[in-house]
Amino acid sequence: MAAIQLGLIGYGVNQAGSGARAAARAASQQGGPPAGEAAGRAAVSGWLNPNVDPVSGPDLTTATVTVTVPGVIPLFGPYEVTRRATMPTDD
Repeated sequence: MAAIQLGLIGYGVNQAGSGARAAARAASQQGGPPAGEAAGRAAVSGWLNPNVDPVSGPDLTTATVTVTVPGVIPLFGPYEVTRRATMPTDD
């Protein structure tokens, strides 16, 4: 069970990172934060319940994605995993 749990957490880390990169990329372009949020959600498996928060600045855009990994071992979990990505803002 512990190996399965570690695998799920690893999957969650991977998904959060992919979502953060997709959200930062989309938000850094002309679509802004709404496009970033949509792209971040689309890049993450829905069962992980992603929370996507892109923030556009004048030079850099940063997106933070938090996913909830369910616990498969009784009395442990769920686990929240957060990843961030930063991209240069398109002018």
